[in-house]
Amino acid sequence: MIKILGDWYMDVKKLFSTIYKVAKKEKVEVSVVGGYVRDELLSNLNRKDLDFVVIGSGLEFAKAFDKELKETGSLVEFPDFDTARYILPVESQKSIKSESQKDETIELEFAGARTEKYDEKSRKPKVVATSLEEDLRRRDFTVNAMCQKIGAGGKLGKIVDLFGGQEDLKNKILKTPLDPNTTFSDDPLRMMRAARFASQLGFAIEASTYQAIVNNVDRLKIISAERIKEELFKTMSTSKPSVGLRIMYDSGLMNIFLPEVCGLDGVEEIFGQQHKNVLEHTFKVIDNLAERTDKVLLRLAGLFHDIAKPLTKKFLRGRGWTFDMHEHLGKKMVQIIGKRLKFSTDEIKFLAKLVRWHQHPISLMDEGITDSAIRRLVVNLGDELNDLLKLCRSDITTGNPHKKERRLKNYDWLEKRIAEVIEKDKLNAFQSPVRGDEIMKECGLKPGPTVGKIKKALEEAILDGVIPNEYEATKKYFEKFKGEYLKDVEEWEKT
Repeated sequence: MIKILGDWYMDVKKLFSTIYKVAKKEKVEVSVVGGYVRDELLSNLNRKDLDFVVIGSGLEFAKAFDKELKETGSLVEFPDFDTARYILPVESQKSIKSESQKDETIELEFAGARTEKYDEKSRKPKVVATSLEEDLRRRDFTVNAMCQKIGAGGKLGKIVDLFGGQEDLKNKILKTPLDPNTTFSDDPLRMMRAARFASQLGFAIEASTYQAIVNNVDRLKIISAERIKEELFKTMSTSKPSVGLRIMYDSGLMNIFLPEVCGLDGVEEIFGQQHKNVLEHTFKVIDNLAERTDKVLLRLAGLFHDIAKPLTKKFLRGRGWTFDMHEHLGKKMVQIIGKRLKFSTDEIKFLAKLVRWHQHPISLMDEGITDSAIRRLVVNLGDELNDLLKLCRSDITTGNPHKKERRLKNYDWLEKRIAEVIEKDKLNAFQSPVRGDEIMKECGLKPGPTVGKIKKALEEAILDGVIPNEYEATKKYFEKFKGEYLKDVEEWEKT
């Protein structure tokens, strides 16, 4: 049996057979549990992670499995939870990998049958070994609380379904095996998972389960920022992220970890003039992006692109509602949010950059826009330019088809202009053709900020169209104004 994972594959039967071989040697019982069983029933063949429950030690089994595979993958141990994650590289069916395929892996998680529960204040659950039945009982939703024992030759046994998961799959319903208040209190992150699965599977949340989310939103405060970030990213990776985001907003969950996004909701009216509901607009932008890209960070840029509009909103006679400079304040807000939710430095830089520049392409669509203005956009955005243009196209949420078509054509025209300027000016890897070592030699300078300032001045002259992006022209310009550069640098250093 071959499981297709996008353009990737693995022989699942062979994998299960290896697991059975190790289980027999270790004298333990292993079952595949949760998402794999659920997705098999849904005929969803696009899984990139598999969970296994071990009647015995999950950690010790994972070590034995690693040894059997001769350390083909990498083992990440979580001894406090008797759990280990085995990260297995997966070969491509294609001879040439795309950029997104380079680091493709399958994650196998082996856990000992256990119960886990958070106390009132701790962010770490207490874990206790238990039976298979109790392990299934403590899982988040009935559709994820099914398992199949792995037998000889990798064959799977009957589906163990103690809580009606198969029936709930047919009815497309998410509900908990236990009382939902208990389930969400035990692990509050499950409330975010409910929103994510609703978005991912296209399921509805059963009424009492949804009400339990509303009742327990404050419990999310004990969950670490890292786990919240991970669940947010998973929600943003679904085909229609707005479904999960809407549930998080309506239930009150979002206000716990992203109150700034909640602040986008609402409409004001002055003198009969209204502005659009920025939250509704934002959700549409994200779904538009989901149709254009699988890149989760780019979708997150859509979530944050108008984050500062509530703080910059003004009504001015003659202009109506304005949000001047919201992209600049938005950049700062994204940096604050990113640090709070433990985003990496690179993730924050990417998001802040796109939020800062998302308004700029609109200003380049007027007739008579110079090559210099296009150059600056290309140089300032660098590798993120294509992502920015996808965000800008997705930012068009008008319901008027003619207006939408006209605006999209404006971006077609802008992209054509960008390509022309890049080709003409060789801007793909832009920097001054006269390099730092040559500047030091000609000016008698040592490495330091002065060299950088002179190099920057040369680059500004190229960007402004004063000289072409060519070595001879730049060298001639440099020699002509070398004395003025040095004089200017002396003035800079004095101040």
